Amino acid sequence: MVNPSERDIHVRACTDSRSPDAAGYTTGAAACLSGSTDSSVIPLKDDLPVSRAPVVTVALIAVNAAVFLWQVMIGLPLSVEVGGAIPYEILTLRDVGPRDLVPPPFTLLTSMFLHGGFMHIAVNMLFLWIFGNNVEDVLGRLRFLLFYLACGTVAALSQVGVTALGADPPALLVPMVGASGAIAGVLAAYMLLFPRARVLTLVPIFIFIRLIYVPAGFFIGLWFVLQLASALLGGSGSGIAFVAHIGGFATGFVLLKLVGPRPPHRYRRFGR
Repeated sequence: MVNPSERDIHVRACTDSRSPDAAGYTTGAAACLSGSTDSSVIPLKDDLPVSRAPVVTVALIAVNAAVFLWQVMIGLPLSVEVGGAIPYEILTLRDVGPRDLVPPPFTLLTSMFLHGGFMHIAVNMLFLWIFGNNVEDVLGRLRFLLFYLACGTVAALSQVGVTALGADPPALLVPMVGASGAIAGVLAAYMLLFPRARVLTLVPIFIFIRLIYVPAGFFIGLWFVLQLASALLGGSGSGIAFVAHIGGFATGFVLLKLVGPRPPHRYRRFGR
């Protein structure tokens, strides 16, 4: 790992002029790594009912919304500096300033609830609502909450590891924010539980827009393949941290296999 100079250490926070790119974390000069589950096609709803109110999913959306309002009030760049996960701080357990809301490495948790702009949080919360409520229904409220936090934490650690292995010292000072790592884990669980569920998807075709139902397994599987291919083909130049999405998705896949329900289960009626 190449350490940045100990002299004149400062954090490069995101600016309002950058917006989250498709299905990734935006990066670059004076930018933060802001996770977004956005893509060229947008899911609108699925066709699966739930047996109980998705209390945790709604609470997570509400907390993210409340935190975003706080970000707007104090300024997005400052909020990212004090609440984002900064690789250098995670690796050294040093707060380089301005003073963080919580000591490193607990910024791995706070960064999950911060976002880089309105569209960033809007798309992430749309994905969380569509796919999170059914996963919560199967796992139960407490297990779903722990599952969500674990996926987000490993996703951020994945990006920290890749950054540490790189040869760009300034990148160690770029904060990471966004819920997409955790949501990637939710997508993995949904794909395993309900591969045949239908997802109503908005698909732009040139100047036209079509609404079509696609199988969840295809929608989520294609999304993951694109993340993996981009990472293997060196997609870092696009400013998207594909490894973070892969880390969150892989964590969700493994955790669902380890702690998820065993067949037969009522979800088979809808998802298989």
